Amino acid sequence: MSHYIACENVVPRMPDSPFTQPINWQINSDETWGIVGRNGSGKSLLSELICGKIAIQSGDIRYHFPEDPDKNTRPLLPSQQIRKIEFNAAYTLLDYRKLFYQQRFNNSENEDIPLVSDLLPLENISGENRLIFETFHLFDWMDRKLIHLSSGELRKFLIARVLLDNPKMLIFDNPFIGLDEASRNILNDMFLFLLNHCNIRLLFIAPSMEDLPDCTTHILEMRDCMVNYRGEKSGFTPENGATGIPASGINWDDFTLEDRTCESNELVSMTNVEISYGERIIQKDVNWTILKDEKWALLGPNGSGKSTLLSYIFADNPQAYAKNIRLFGRKRGTGESIWDIKRRIGFSSSELHLYYRENVNCTAVVASGFFDSIGLYRKCNDQQVRLAEKLLEILQIAHLKERPFLRVSSGEQRLLFFARALIKNPELLILDEPFHGLDNHHKQQCTSIVESFAQQTGKSLIYVTHHKEEIPDCIDHCMQL
Repeated sequence: MSHYIACENVVPRMPDSPFTQPINWQINSDETWGIVGRNGSGKSLLSELICGKIAIQSGDIRYHFPEDPDKNTRPLLPSQQIRKIEFNAAYTLLDYRKLFYQQRFNNSENEDIPLVSDLLPLENISGENRLIFETFHLFDWMDRKLIHLSSGELRKFLIARVLLDNPKMLIFDNPFIGLDEASRNILNDMFLFLLNHCNIRLLFIAPSMEDLPDCTTHILEMRDCMVNYRGEKSGFTPENGATGIPASGINWDDFTLEDRTCESNELVSMTNVEISYGERIIQKDVNWTILKDEKWALLGPNGSGKSTLLSYIFADNPQAYAKNIRLFGRKRGTGESIWDIKRRIGFSSSELHLYYRENVNCTAVVASGFFDSIGLYRKCNDQQVRLAEKLLEILQIAHLKERPFLRVSSGEQRLLFFARALIKNPELLILDEPFHGLDNHHKQQCTSIVESFAQQTGKSLIYVTHHKEEIPDCIDHCMQL
């Protein structure tokens, strides 16, 4: 048994380094490791260290990658041999800072956006890669704009694109995030295929054991940027669930700064609505009515049109004007502005996360929910700042309040978006896969907060997830696409 990667007394060279102890860790050639730990525990930082993206102050990391018999030379840098796949990797494909969130719904402004075929040239796809492409149905997407892929489809695209580079090791950050059950099963099988038939090793990062693939054999748990456990999967016992401020302690009246109560009992009404991207029809004849006090789960596989359907409700999609849709008792296109609609809704989604590239502090991200903006361009009053900070305290992330948004972990960013959706105690709360990348502690805590929100009179909820076990108990209706 040989070492694949060996870390010996490694101390990262970082300003204000959160690592307080040297890192010692061996990955042997017959082991598949999963790095777990709470949000902000240092999982991603450790993976960046392994990839060679963080310099070493002292100690040593040794790599023993097998030679490729088909090449005379091989890359020497770890960053060239190890590839990391994460949802945020989409930033490297498109400059999302130059795009706006609603742009994918405006066909006239998407002319310069590349097609899938532009980034996945068919001439480079053969052998094992072709099998993976066929399994993920990627050949069916070649004529689609990258910006039109759902979050789950984008995840599959990123995996396939990285495999074309034939890396020696793949690091998957939250491997199943955004994928429906069928896609998760396919990916589980694909991991086994890669391990058994390809010259590649795998490393996984996830907030909890349940989020790791079946092929994982060993666990490294991070806690407060220290290695808390390192060993076989069978010997690992996860830490306990949520503790701290109970969600029942939230006084929702504090977050109701103005009366936004809809006079109509009908919040959403869709009659024979077609869900489409340009000429591509995803769903026909969708009929959906949401009444005040109703709590809905919106379910469906990747690419079934869930996010597009929500864009009709949240006033992001101009196609809504041509459809038979009524929002808050009023037909679309009868004089209301998109801000009249948004002010009644709290919203969080993976797609919004992808476009939020403003490096304001974390308090400002939460407070931007008062104005439904990406970034904070209006000055908050003292009460609004206090409420944003109060939500950070409730979620036990008050230590992040002055930290730049782009300098916190992806899991912590999702918590900030969850707080942003709640900040104005809206009439209609839309949570599109809100628990992506959250550890069990925060999943339980956020679920409790959602239940507390739902107990208020006159509040409605749309909850989207690919994990039915995460659906809150307050859900009393279901829409399946």
